Amino acid sequence: MKTWVYWGGVGVLSLAVMSAAGWKLLLHPEAAELPIAAGFGPSPDLPKPNHTLFPTVNIATPMGWSGTQTPSPAQGLAVTAYAKNLNHPRWLYKLPNGDILVAESNSPKTDVKSVKNRIAGLVMGKAGAGDSSPNRIILLRDTSGSGAADTRTVFLDHLYSPFGMALIGNNLYVANANEILRFPYHDGDTQINTPGTKVVDLPAGYNHHWTKNLLASPDGSFLYVTIGSNSNVADNGMEVEEGRARIDKLDLSTGKLTPYATGLRNPNGLAFEPDSGALWVAVNERDEIGSDLVPDYITAVKEGAFYGWPYSYYGQHVDSRVSPQRLDLVAQAVVPDYAVGAHTASIGIAFSHDAMQLPDVWRHGLFVAQHGSWNRRPKSGYKVIYVPFTDGRPAGMPIDVLTGFLTPDESHVHGRPVGLALDRAGALLVADDVGNAVWRVIGQNP
Repeated sequence: MKTWVYWGGVGVLSLAVMSAAGWKLLLHPEAAELPIAAGFGPSPDLPKPNHTLFPTVNIATPMGWSGTQTPSPAQGLAVTAYAKNLNHPRWLYKLPNGDILVAESNSPKTDVKSVKNRIAGLVMGKAGAGDSSPNRIILLRDTSGSGAADTRTVFLDHLYSPFGMALIGNNLYVANANEILRFPYHDGDTQINTPGTKVVDLPAGYNHHWTKNLLASPDGSFLYVTIGSNSNVADNGMEVEEGRARIDKLDLSTGKLTPYATGLRNPNGLAFEPDSGALWVAVNERDEIGSDLVPDYITAVKEGAFYGWPYSYYGQHVDSRVSPQRLDLVAQAVVPDYAVGAHTASIGIAFSHDAMQLPDVWRHGLFVAQHGSWNRRPKSGYKVIYVPFTDGRPAGMPIDVLTGFLTPDESHVHGRPVGLALDRAGALLVADDVGNAVWRVIGQNP
């Protein structure tokens, strides 16, 4: 017997008659037992997993921004719109001349019609991520230095869920969901009409985690490429995870991809720490074992390291859902450097050392964009935070930079922060893919 159970506004298909445990869950939904702060820092609390009959679903309904509404900046900061009326702006990249590229993108459509995928589609649609992908990159230019873009052009079109961008010399690399393309670029270009040249294919087909980010090595000979897993915890076997859940290194002279670090469930933001030169990444951890697990994290990436997914998390915390297990790999799993909260969906990162438009107190750490949870009660994320650093390492608890994306009662969301970049003047730019804006953060008296 099939029974539709409506929970949190999302239809969940039960494949059996509702059990007593199921009714208990509906009447008393799973919720966090720890404060969200317990999942932050170098040593987060990691309670016993809470395995429930149904995953927690707790979605804020998108409502956008009206009139002159903006997110709320921290004391001493100010926020204005750098650009509005965009179409799902997901990722940002600053060109050497100060132009800002905005990847307007969403997940590619899938032909896989499993029950779980249909549920995921309903969830993402309610969260504001269900529309078709615009599949283009917009160029924004502030010609007057006013702090707002006054020129906007379609820079590249007819892409396939584009995300990461990287310029090396006169070559602009763009990561689609299924490949990396190379385009010719010259300083000041506002549009590229030349077809892209394929550099390398990337894992595609059904894309549970579709975003592929890029970062050029300091000498320009390599690209670092993030590739997320194809499931939550290898739900469909490890065969469909081939080449996934890792950061690859692309040799531009040969076109060869090699693993740089593995066991990273969904790596996204990449940046080099200015003092040490270390590569840092933001990673979204696994779901469906309770609101308190598992914290997302930022970490310096060790070449050749294995970070646990899917077999374990935070070192040797074994995930019992994964079978067969690989205890040999669990023994090697590296503990990430710094947790940034369970289910916060921490995606974009930007080191702040060149944020010259912000007060000095904000210029010695890492900005992190937290897209916000869909499966935690109460909700988490929906903000931009700042993690202070000392000597190239996190030093202290995070500080809120930009909040107000979520309404006070947590029922609706104005926007969701995703990509981050610093503009030419040193202001922080924040892509908001639900509010369809790019926000600009400066000091009140920079």
